[in-house]
Amino acid sequence: MRSEQYRDSSNLEKRIALHARFSVNPQNWQRWVFEQLSLPGEARVLELGCGSGALWHQNLERIPPDWKIHLSDLSTGMLRQARDNLIEQMPSAYLQTIDAMAIPYPDASFEAVIANHMLYHVPDRQRALAEIRRVLKPGGQFYSSTGGEKHMGELYELVQRFDHETAADGWYLEPIDFTLEDGSSQLGACFNSVQMRRYENWLEVTQAAPLVDYILSTVRLQIAEKRRDDLFQFVEAEMNANGGAIHITIDGGIFIACV
Repeated sequence: MRSEQYRDSSNLEKRIALHARFSVNPQNWQRWVFEQLSLPGEARVLELGCGSGALWHQNLERIPPDWKIHLSDLSTGMLRQARDNLIEQMPSAYLQTIDAMAIPYPDASFEAVIANHMLYHVPDRQRALAEIRRVLKPGGQFYSSTGGEKHMGELYELVQRFDHETAADGWYLEPIDFTLEDGSSQLGACFNSVQMRRYENWLEVTQAAPLVDYILSTVRLQIAEKRRDDLFQFVEAEMNANGGAIHITIDGGIFIACV
């Protein structure tokens, strides 16, 4: 997480932009995630891996005034971007660098902990889950979103057709081993109850450049970046061959685990 991939929010913003421009579901992902939160009017909330702060920036008018919000990320670059995005609208939010495997808060500190598409980055997930449970109050909830096994599968296939060696070298740079299919059993080892909710969506991408930017933000850059022009031409040809659009499955959802 401290690597080049996560030194700042630039790669993340490219990925967010693709979803924002070409999602078929009119309900934004961050708006949907926020709607899954079921918390009292007075609550202390910790987000692990807050990135650029998009969950809060895109739901500013919905945040109860008596929530005490703690935002954290392992990347100082991400935290700087989150601070820039939220400093005027959420001046009371507390931002800090936190490793999910060693959360620097006492037991029973929070009504809720949120990990939005980040838990699969954690090297020792069971240790992190034990820490999350520790800092939750009795009756507290852990909200963890992730993708399913079919998530953006068409994009992986496209990259594989373009360059099999590049795709095999690592689509996400690291394995995704916390999915909608296996996350419930992992969470069930630490929490009293777990439920899953799925977000229905797909992308209809009609412009090559944003898709190329997305691919270059995820595939190993030293291989793909120098072939941007070739990749752009390939994506355009694929788009034209499919009636002007590339369909990409969005298989996302959230787990709600209770203490």
